[in-house]
Amino acid sequence: MKGESVAALVVLVGLAVLALLAPWLLPDPEALDLLARFAPPSPEHPLGTDELGRDLLARLAHGGRVSLAVAAATAVLAALIGTGVGLLAGYLGGAIDAALMRLTDGVMALPLLPLLIVLAAIDPGKLGLSPEVMGSEAFAVGRLVVIIGLVGWTTVARLVRASALSVRTRDYVRAAEALGAGPGRIMVRHVLPNVASPIVVAATLSVGNIILVESALSFLGLGIRPPLASWGNMLTGAMDVVWSAPALAVWPGAAILLTVLAFNLLGDGLQSLLEPGRR
Repeated sequence: MKGESVAALVVLVGLAVLALLAPWLLPDPEALDLLARFAPPSPEHPLGTDELGRDLLARLAHGGRVSLAVAAATAVLAALIGTGVGLLAGYLGGAIDAALMRLTDGVMALPLLPLLIVLAAIDPGKLGLSPEVMGSEAFAVGRLVVIIGLVGWTTVARLVRASALSVRTRDYVRAAEALGAGPGRIMVRHVLPNVASPIVVAATLSVGNIILVESALSFLGLGIRPPLASWGNMLTGAMDVVWSAPALAVWPGAAILLTVLAFNLLGDGLQSLLEPGRR
């Protein structure tokens, strides 16, 4: 793996550890101190405070918990859906392949951000959910994961289909068919392990895009909503004071930039590692 990919991995591990340990290492991100509004960096507040006197580093770390959780869970969901669609299309072929690929083309043709805005604007309260459930962190994260995951699987599906079309003609697959193995067993035992490389690479590269989409939705007020912090809604909160307190926008913006760049570099490194033909 390239040196920059290793550095990216170290950065991501560091961010993940900080986000996971934030409740024990950092103060309460919602603790207000109106006498310390817009305080500069200090030993007590390493990155300063925001417009309500809340510790900016604590909010950044807790926002990372949400943004990284949404990105990781969405990447897994999209990979699972895309893998299922791609395997069925690539191995079974024929009418099933044509139907699934037309479905994939249809989803890819939809304008992504407007579609996500419409889906995110749907009121979950009409489903009979209680305000306590809708206000929980798990519900906020799960809602975004489902919304983004339902439209983010198409790249994985196409990559898996292309790999499955190649793998299904190989001798070990033909031998399994001759021995009477069913399509499901062949896809799981023989095809899937040999198409795992593009799945891992595509899922890793998609994490950066998912973080950007989550940040955009939260910035528009349709994603993670206050008081729960995410990098996107921290940028939203900084809009009105960006000229008087630019650090409130710089730090979450830098966190998004660093994380997206790190995931992209890691994806490039995994691609070189898992695909020997590219080396």
